[in-house]
Amino acid sequence: MLCSTGHLDPDAEGERSDMDGNRFQFCRNAWMGSPSKAGTTGKEARWPSLMKHYSPTDYVNWLEEYKVRQKAGLEARKIVASFSKRFFSEHVPCNGFSDIENLEGPEIFFEDELVCILNMEGRKALTWKYYAKKILYYLRQQKILNNLKAFLQQPDDYESYLEGAVYIDQYCNPLSDISLKDIQAQIDSIVELVCKTLRGINSRHPSLAFKAGESSMIMEIELQSQVLDAMNHVLYDQLKFKGNRMDYYNALNLYMHQVLIRRTGIPISMSLLYLTIARQLGVPLEPVNFPSHFLLRWCQGAEGTTLDIFDYIYIDAFGKGKQLTVKECEYLIGQHVTAALYGVVNVKKVLQRMVGNLLSLGKREGIDQSYQLLRDSLDLYLAMYPDQVQLLLLQARLYFHLGIWPEKSFCLVLKVLDILQHIQTLDPGQHGAVGYLVQHTLEHIERKKEEVGVEVKLRSHEKHRDVCYSIGLIMKHKRYGYNCVIYGWDPTCMMGHEWIRNMNVHSLPHGHHQPFYNVLVEDGSCRYAAQENLEYNVEPQEISHPDVGRYFSEFTGTHYIPNAELEIRYPEDLESVYETVQNIYSAKKENVE
Repeated sequence: MLCSTGHLDPDAEGERSDMDGNRFQFCRNAWMGSPSKAGTTGKEARWPSLMKHYSPTDYVNWLEEYKVRQKAGLEARKIVASFSKRFFSEHVPCNGFSDIENLEGPEIFFEDELVCILNMEGRKALTWKYYAKKILYYLRQQKILNNLKAFLQQPDDYESYLEGAVYIDQYCNPLSDISLKDIQAQIDSIVELVCKTLRGINSRHPSLAFKAGESSMIMEIELQSQVLDAMNHVLYDQLKFKGNRMDYYNALNLYMHQVLIRRTGIPISMSLLYLTIARQLGVPLEPVNFPSHFLLRWCQGAEGTTLDIFDYIYIDAFGKGKQLTVKECEYLIGQHVTAALYGVVNVKKVLQRMVGNLLSLGKREGIDQSYQLLRDSLDLYLAMYPDQVQLLLLQARLYFHLGIWPEKSFCLVLKVLDILQHIQTLDPGQHGAVGYLVQHTLEHIERKKEEVGVEVKLRSHEKHRDVCYSIGLIMKHKRYGYNCVIYGWDPTCMMGHEWIRNMNVHSLPHGHHQPFYNVLVEDGSCRYAAQENLEYNVEPQEISHPDVGRYFSEFTGTHYIPNAELEIRYPEDLESVYETVQNIYSAKKENVE
């Protein structure tokens, strides 16, 4: 049980009797909700998600819990409110999350307030939600990474493949409610279905007598075969699980909770599901890190004898549980491989392959300009293998790339230097690459030192006379048809000659001598669009972009309202937006009439 004040001794009951009964009941109801009366539904709990951390059989001083939760909530809101000002600017202190790391009191209360902010109804408080999400993401990832590192310290014979896979799933999806307990419960439900089918095959099968949590293994091959037959029927025929051939390169295929929801995956995730079910029913399958196609192996040889690769049957969980010979395995991938590649691998090697797949997908990212999957998979890989020089170098390049963006944390630049120093220690042969990045990182720091103050753009200024549109307006691209919202503008194109040439800007009638707009696009990308290519969207809609809350506080239904930090930079735009929207809808009304 998680409780800020701990469980109280029964002798403390006298304290409760001295307490104002109404006040105590109010505090208790904040967690549990008020009981319903006949014909009523009762009052909903204010913090219902916290109840799972309390045991119904324990007495809790609800007044003290309420006070601590209220204090944590106020502290959370104070920190969230400060983040926009601190992180919008290019000059962000390196200890950006230090306030969170040094919080007093239960972290679960702080997290609960962040979740409450994220669940606020309506289209308001977008900036609060944006930073609450970032903080919650950070807090949960730190916790999950610590759990994963502790998990990796387990002995080599600790074979909880599912637990390791769930940690990877949680780290890449920290805002989702994913737990080993819930995933195991779903797998247990599948096991029950398999047992039902198995009972029809052999009503006296020993697996049917297994109790939850038992790890007994069946030694007879025929009995093992009956389990696998029942599994194949339930998984592939009854539940319709299948390998995802149509959308193979999708990260969702590697997340165990998504594999169970979508009933599809790639060879390694399907194999882990198959392996977990088989072992629960007494079949000792083992993971095989086969190139290009992860497999499982099923021993056919006698116990205690010397075995080689031909004493196993290989199972393709991606291919509906098909059982393969060594020759068929090679045919599957179209090449001959050495005997070593048919060997069993431990948990760490399995997780390495899962994270390696995510890393490959992260490198392929095109739309997500935060490179979140690449960053997450690098974190996971380096947690397992902290001295991988090439990945450390990739992480340094990535942080450098993110650090030079105005909206990204300045402390990333300093982190680059730490990573580079570590690389230099591990492999002096990387001196050239390290030296190049160090030089450019230091140049970046010097440029930041020279930049002071906030650039304010006034529409009334003479040099901005050609700017027609304002921040917050919902626009449509004339050529490509995408919807977007403006979050910045320049009187002329401010990109370099190479970008102008590559984007063929000179082919536009007005070339680069026209206003250009920073826009958030509905597909999640950020673009820099020429004024002549944009037009008002007469049917405005919300723009589903992860960074909307970074710039805007509210969506009104016709336009976005800039938050305080963006309004400082474009102080005259909001009035212009109101005029534009009014003119558009006046014109529409006249056309209707």
